[in-house]
Amino acid sequence: MIVNIEDLRKRARRRLPRSVFDYIDGAAEDELTLRRNHRAFQRVSFRPRVLVDVSSIDQSTTILGQPLASPLILAPTGLCGMAAVRGELLAARAAVRTGTIFTLSTMSAVSIEDVAQQAPGPHWFQLYVWRDRDLTRSLIERAAAAGYRALVLTVDVPVLGQRERDLRNGATIPPRVTFSNALDTALRLSWLFNFLRDPWIDFANVKGRATGSGSRILSLGEYTTAQFDPTVDWDDLDWFRSLWKGPMAVKGIMSGDDARRAVNHGVEGIIVSNHGGRQLDGLPSALEVLPEVVEAVGNHAEIIVDGGIRRGSDALKAIALGARACMIGRPYLYGLGAGGQAGAEKAIEILRAEIARGLALLGRPKLSDLDRSALRLANEGQVGR
Repeated sequence: MIVNIEDLRKRARRRLPRSVFDYIDGAAEDELTLRRNHRAFQRVSFRPRVLVDVSSIDQSTTILGQPLASPLILAPTGLCGMAAVRGELLAARAAVRTGTIFTLSTMSAVSIEDVAQQAPGPHWFQLYVWRDRDLTRSLIERAAAAGYRALVLTVDVPVLGQRERDLRNGATIPPRVTFSNALDTALRLSWLFNFLRDPWIDFANVKGRATGSGSRILSLGEYTTAQFDPTVDWDDLDWFRSLWKGPMAVKGIMSGDDARRAVNHGVEGIIVSNHGGRQLDGLPSALEVLPEVVEAVGNHAEIIVDGGIRRGSDALKAIALGARACMIGRPYLYGLGAGGQAGAEKAIEILRAEIARGLALLGRPKLSDLDRSALRLANEGQVGR
């Protein structure tokens, strides 16, 4: 029986080859940041109100001008197709059916155009900056032409973090069956069958243009190290801003100073994120940094938290601390691995039900009723410690 996100995680672990599951589940080095993201939420408790009419619950909100049925956004995640064939299409359709937003990654296995055409909806596009700036420009132009509503610029990957599970598993693009993983893969018959039907998982948006794309099997680290541009700086942010005419958010902000500077460069959205612990290990949790960012930008930008959301109650804590919405990545990937589109929808529905129940039990019938008065913080400067 699937009743929570951890149940989806366990089912995905049973159904996916170890290298694929660890690619989804793992993080950098000792995975301290990954664990800290979770623990930060556990260290914040609620202050409920009683004798409040909660017969009608409203968890809707807006983000960058778009309405949301719930304060959840599907985060950009590379190569969803490793969890389920054409995974980006399945996730995008799940987002549309549940009234939320899907964010397509630059490193998706389905192209910008295919997602827009085959799973139409108010999607966002996430941009990694390639060394080839003509290619980078073309990605922005393609997303605009396809009707994506907002651009999410990820700024915390000048180089790839040391993801040791991937190194030990020999994770490659596309995935391959080797002597060392043959038995483990063969035991995942449904995944293997689907993989054999559609074996070429690649970075569809840059195939044939970025070095090595579509030409040979590469390790994840080898591929991405060859593509990402470590020279990106604040002057480049102005260039991106000039190319994209719609709302723009910067993902990977972990300090109030950087948040304020991003706003000064014309950014409307700040995504507080440590990349799910997949980049620099030893960072504070996203939740720990949130109050600092809220104080720094005030009402000059809308704030999204990304990292560690596994319960609806986690989302409520982030909203109470000043976030407008929360991004989820691993939860819907677990859903894809556990049951394709239905599994991704299940992940969203689980969190939505927990949010609704939490609002009722807190005595806050509307999401907009949440503020710090709904929380007990022993020491606000130590939320994630």
